[in-house]
Amino acid sequence: MKKQLLFFPSFLLSTVLLAQVRPFVPEQVFPEKNTISKHYLVSGERHGTSFFKKFEFPEVEYRPGTALDFTKYHTVDVMYHWYETWAKQYPQLVDLYVIEESFEGRPIYQMTLTNKTTGKDTDKPAAYFEGGRHSGEITASESILWMTQHLLENYGKDPEITALLDTKVIYLRPQNNPDGSNMYLFTAQRNRSTVKPHDTDRDGLVDEDPEEDLNGDGILYQIRKKAVTPEEKEKANYILDPRDPKGRLMKQTFPGKGEYIIYSEGIDNDGDGRYNEDGIGGLDLHRNYPENWRPNTGGDLTGRGYIQFGAGEYPLSEIESRATVLWMLSHPNISVVNSMDTRVPMHLRPPSTSKSEERMYPQDLAIYKEMDQLGLSFTAYPWAGDVYETYATRYKVNSMTGDPLKPEPLFGHGPDFGYFYYGSIWYGDELWNNGAMKDYDNDGIYDDYDGLMWDDEANGSKGFKSWTAFTHPELGEVEYGGFHPKFFGQNGPPWQLESWAKKQALFNIAMAKRLPQLVVDDLKVKKVKAGEYQVTLTWVNTGKLPVALEQAKLVKIVQEDRVSLDFDKDLLKGDQEATVRIVIPSLYDKTIYAGYTGVGEKKTATFVVQVKGDAPVKGKIKLSSTRGGFIEKEFTLSN
Repeated sequence: MKKQLLFFPSFLLSTVLLAQVRPFVPEQVFPEKNTISKHYLVSGERHGTSFFKKFEFPEVEYRPGTALDFTKYHTVDVMYHWYETWAKQYPQLVDLYVIEESFEGRPIYQMTLTNKTTGKDTDKPAAYFEGGRHSGEITASESILWMTQHLLENYGKDPEITALLDTKVIYLRPQNNPDGSNMYLFTAQRNRSTVKPHDTDRDGLVDEDPEEDLNGDGILYQIRKKAVTPEEKEKANYILDPRDPKGRLMKQTFPGKGEYIIYSEGIDNDGDGRYNEDGIGGLDLHRNYPENWRPNTGGDLTGRGYIQFGAGEYPLSEIESRATVLWMLSHPNISVVNSMDTRVPMHLRPPSTSKSEERMYPQDLAIYKEMDQLGLSFTAYPWAGDVYETYATRYKVNSMTGDPLKPEPLFGHGPDFGYFYYGSIWYGDELWNNGAMKDYDNDGIYDDYDGLMWDDEANGSKGFKSWTAFTHPELGEVEYGGFHPKFFGQNGPPWQLESWAKKQALFNIAMAKRLPQLVVDDLKVKKVKAGEYQVTLTWVNTGKLPVALEQAKLVKIVQEDRVSLDFDKDLLKGDQEATVRIVIPSLYDKTIYAGYTGVGEKKTATFVVQVKGDAPVKGKIKLSSTRGGFIEKEFTLSN
């Protein structure tokens, strides 16, 4: 990777300790280029995402071209190349900086996007958008990349985008987990989230039984073995799905009722009879938030409480999730967030552990439901709603048992942190759908059969590898095949990429356009009598969101909108003898606390000021709103 030039704004220095913003050290780019980089051991050899056998997949662009397009996926290196290029190309709009370093020492880039000539980013209403939290869910990062390019290239051309960046700020983080993305796009490996070693099977060893690319094609397919022995027949829990006459699709059934056993590609490294049950990593950055967190597997000593797989040692134990939360808390001007994943096409929002009506303020829920519909107008996803109920019961019955599906809680989840702890509009949208574009069998469910039929109809059958005979070193005669795990199962084929990235980005931009926005309607100075004046400010919220959700007021993440006057300090000295005295309000801090300005609401604040002498006095009136922006206007008191 070339030597990088990062644009590090001076105002951000004040947040270094809290949000870990830092300048960039070129020689610390990627650990595989550093002979003393972090690593860990698997089977007694030096391993880690940087040291697996490398591949270059045809679906991925590994070296930046002269122009950015979305006909292929992009590595972290390529994405960072474009962020550096844009920082140089659009210095009036862009600040680029390293928010933190990942577990393996990679920089986590973030961009602040706003017109700097119209004010500091911290004085403007803000939105934050993030991708790349989960290692293999790379479509989300592509949506952030598409959005960044779209906003920058259309500033000054598109009136709405120009107005957006003139009046508001957007924080963009394309790769929150660059270690995982690097592993996914350079090796056959994949995992749920971070690459930090984890004892997933709780046998005292970490990452000792990962998947292996047994045939060297760089892709970890499934393995199916026909049950032959009595022991195998007792375990067999798959049959050929009768809907596919070609015998490609497998259908799960109860153990002992099937004809096949399904494995992921690999061997039983630790000899415990299980295959690939302790792969690379195992923590989940999206279960590591500090709202309603629960301990990992084994953390409930009673056996009767809730646990949460992948939750980490404690809330924010992981560098990457901590970097997100610290940025939020040091930037309470953020009203709208989307931290995206794959692969259930859904606008995914809080609550994650209860029904919406049980814990959300009705006013806030109404806004969220409006956002749901706004999202669907861009994406046409089949679902929009809360995690706990809508996501868990989007299909009504268990396909194996026929039992009704019940709501399922997720703990330490981003959307719950976003609403209940941070008081914002916070989505964790999911992109891509495993090719299930149509309900081919009209059963009301979009499943692997529908994906397989679409693959045949529209994708040239490139998303599914036909089962191929193979002699497994431990299992004997088997077949390997199935959906391509990276560029069909988890992310779409490249020719589908821009469609998904674009429509999701347009929804995020639409949410940003709805941010609260306080605008001065009028500023009047009226002489009441000799030496006494009224200074009256009237403002209105022209945005489509209030300056505070009801939940934000409850948790005190926002302050009331407030108005104050600012004069030269020398004019205020001497109390009764002062040249300038603010007599209304009579509060010691001379601040008017104006509550929270709702959508379209107009508010007024009036000060009474006494002035000694005949000389004109200049002052400033300041309107300060945590999420509605900061405005400063000059005025003159004159006889």
